[in-house]
Formats: sequence, structure tokens, C-alpha cells
Amino acid sequence: MRTSAGILLFKRRDDGPAVLLAHPGGPFWRNRDAGAWSIPKGELSPGESAEAAARREFAEETGMTPQGDLLPLGVIRQRGGKHVEAFALEGDFDVDALRCNDFEMEWPPRSGTMARFPEIDRVAWFALADARCKILSGQVDLLDRLLDRLQTLPSDTPSS
Repeated sequence: MRTSAGILLFKRRDDGPAVLLAHPGGPFWRNRDAGAWSIPKGELSPGESAEAAARREFAEETGMTPQGDLLPLGVIRQRGGKHVEAFALEGDFDVDALRCNDFEMEWPPRSGTMARFPEIDRVAWFALADARCKILSGQVDLLDRLLDRLQTLPSDTPSS
């Protein structure tokens, strides 16, 4: 079973919480929007804790080192069978500051030509209602879990 870990970054606004979602890079995702966005996440390395992997992957995929206490959101199972252990973190991120790793793949297929693409090509802040439409269907439950966690946190102080 493949396991990944990721962080759902959120910030409080007067009109409710907003979450940072990432759009996958590469040619297969170029024209997809609704149901294509995800939390920044990646696979655990052997012996690595989910929290450490979530922090590492967030930094690799956004260029921002996440600081503060992570709030566990539990494990979800995505459509392809991958399990994702997710954490919430209150913070801010300038979407124009995105810096992420690249990956290499043969493109176009069967051409023998290798091309480089960013792991994620953009990030954006979404109100929860909009995030429900943008996020992968297997990750929608994370938005509900975040709302549940926010009800137990003081509203006037950050979680970190």
C-alpha cells in the first residue's frame, strides 16, 4: 500500500476559512481544473514519520518551510488506493512565491524525448465552498475534518 502525507494550509478570513490547494503540473493536468487540485503531499520515505514527510513534501512542492504545530486530520483513501495522512496548519503563503521541484517524463509519449515539468504548476487560496469543487474527490473529506478541528480551536489565536 502506498502512503503519502500532506498539509492542508489554511487561514482564517472574515468570510470563513480559506485553504491553499495545489494544481498538478505536467501535460496530463494542463486543461483540468475542477476535481484536479490537491493538498501538497508526497510519499513517505522508508522509516519517515507522516508528519516529517508532510513537512518535507510541502517545502519541496511550494518552496515554503511549514512552521508551527500540525493538526492531525487523519487518513483518507484516494480513488487509486493511495492512503494519504493529512495535517492542517494555520499560516499564510504568497501564491506568487511558489517554488517547486520538477519531474522528468517522456513527452510526447513514445517520442523518445524527455521533458521537464513542475510537480505543481500553481497554487491558489480557495474558500471552502470553492475548494469542494476544485479538490480531488478523494480529498473532500479533509475539508470537513478541517472544519471540525477549527470548531475546537480558539478563533482569536493562530494554531502555531
